[in-house]
Amino acid sequence: MSSDSISSTLAACEERIKHIADSTKPGQDRDGFLSEMDDFKKLFGRFLATKNKSFVDWAKISPPPEGMVIPEADLTQCPPNKRAQLANKLCVLKLNGGLGTTMGCVGPKSVIEVRGDMTFLDLTVHQIQHLNTELNVTVPFILMNSFNTHKETQKVIRKYEHCNVRVLTFNQSRFPRIVKDNMMPFPETYDKNQEEWYPPGHGDVFKSFFKSGLLQQMIAEGREYVFLSNVDNLGATVDFNILNHLVENNVEFAMEVTDKTRADVKGGTLIEYEGKAKLLEIAQVHPSKVEEFKSIKKFKIFNTNNLWINLKAIDRLVRQSAFDNMDIIYNPKAAEGVQVIQLETAAGAGIEYFNNAKGINVSRSRFLPVKSCSDLFVVQSNIYNLDNGLLLMNPKRAFSSVPLVKLGENFKKVSDYLKRFQGIPDILELDQLTVSGDVTFGGGVVLKGTVIIVANYGSRIDIPSGSVLENKVVSGNLRILDH
Repeated sequence: MSSDSISSTLAACEERIKHIADSTKPGQDRDGFLSEMDDFKKLFGRFLATKNKSFVDWAKISPPPEGMVIPEADLTQCPPNKRAQLANKLCVLKLNGGLGTTMGCVGPKSVIEVRGDMTFLDLTVHQIQHLNTELNVTVPFILMNSFNTHKETQKVIRKYEHCNVRVLTFNQSRFPRIVKDNMMPFPETYDKNQEEWYPPGHGDVFKSFFKSGLLQQMIAEGREYVFLSNVDNLGATVDFNILNHLVENNVEFAMEVTDKTRADVKGGTLIEYEGKAKLLEIAQVHPSKVEEFKSIKKFKIFNTNNLWINLKAIDRLVRQSAFDNMDIIYNPKAAEGVQVIQLETAAGAGIEYFNNAKGINVSRSRFLPVKSCSDLFVVQSNIYNLDNGLLLMNPKRAFSSVPLVKLGENFKKVSDYLKRFQGIPDILELDQLTVSGDVTFGGGVVLKGTVIIVANYGSRIDIPSGSVLENKVVSGNLRILDH
């Protein structure tokens, strides 16, 4: 866009925002809204100015140099008698802005039951409660909610009032979606329809943490680091070896990365760019370079979004407006039948602004996200044991890798998924499972090796209770009668 076009678009945007602000009612935070809109306008203005230059310069990309990524095995073991001292320097923050809509649920994703009757939030609270009790410390548990999850989360966390865990919350920003055709903010009023607004990605965590006052509160308490992760990553637990390394070596920002597999080719990766650590996301890659980006040989690691960040460094960089220049993620959507765009940022992209930023190459066990019912099937199975909120690999499994599970469309919603299992099968010896079509499982089923079950269109397959399937392909319209 020309500078004149950008100026006129921003002026029209400004008028729409004033109109929205004028629609606020008594009790609604007009000043807070206008403050958020200042951030939105900066982001939108940068997008307009750079939208034809959104791809990285491929020639400037280099693999992380020696010393930028530290293997987990090279970290010094934290002495047990030092853990309490380190715990008092820590707070734990979970990104809790997402809904469970992709899994067919209503409300915050964090309240989906993932292990027995325990939710994502329950598991994390159990972990921190155990830590606090064992070490006689008070590590706080902080949730960054969105306008979509705030109200329901506030109700849910009341049940933790008598736990040995202090639960604190703040909200990330609420930005207006942009109509693609005319580049105008979608909403006409402050509270007409939530579909017209969006939370602008977890890169918003730095400013929103600061604005909430909780960042300064944590610093005043003597806390030095925040461990930040996605609420649905069940592998993201406090690791004192990592925290000890950060404190001992004055690392301001550490990104946990893990080895890439063919299932992770779209995940963001850590690179060196213009002499700094940088998170490279697929959205920043020119279409002609996407296949190269997906290469496991060239880009061997990906970002788990488990981040360890120095609190005073966040405070310093927010005050310096450093995060106003974070890479923009362009996210097209449809809302109310209208083509819209969302402009987002990623927390990991903040790495380039911090001093002495590092990657820590961790084991796959620290990346255990539940994004689908296929993931849910694995974490609910006997592959894992539960210990004080931690999911630990069952020692009876002969290998450390997790089975590759692909459940079809009939299993997409949690409610449908639950109806199709009388009990989660024994998968200790499973390598790969693919299920497609109208399939149900009885109780006590055992799956081993590679199992493929395909019910043809209009057909149904019922796997009877007690069945043992080992390296089997089952298809058509049938019920298995023998084991």
